[in-house]
Amino acid sequence: MIYLNSFLFCGIVCLIGEIILDNTKLTAGHVTSIFVVVGAFLDIFGIYDKFILWAGAGACVPITSFGHSLIHGALAKASNEGLIGLMLGMFDLTATGITAAIVISFILAMIFNPKD
Repeated sequence: MIYLNSFLFCGIVCLIGEIILDNTKLTAGHVTSIFVVVGAFLDIFGIYDKFILWAGAGACVPITSFGHSLIHGALAKASNEGLIGLMLGMFDLTATGITAAIVISFILAMIFNPKD
């Protein structure tokens, strides 16, 4: 059942993204930013953790999970270290993903030539 829930959660997130892209003049960057903010907003109220329990890893795959990770790390660190922890805690859970994206983007930029 968890596989079906994962599939449904990711499918619904993609469906919402496609509906926004098809019916508005927003770009993919705008939609991505909206999903990160929505994921962060849902984590503030503890709703995103319920999605993770229901959909498993399927809720950790979409871009909404990045917003969840940012806020989750910030709030965890803020409870221990205060305001500085709030600022630095965002990068505890997301540092690996951000570093991988930068390194892989650099390598691919060195290998492939951009089109004009």
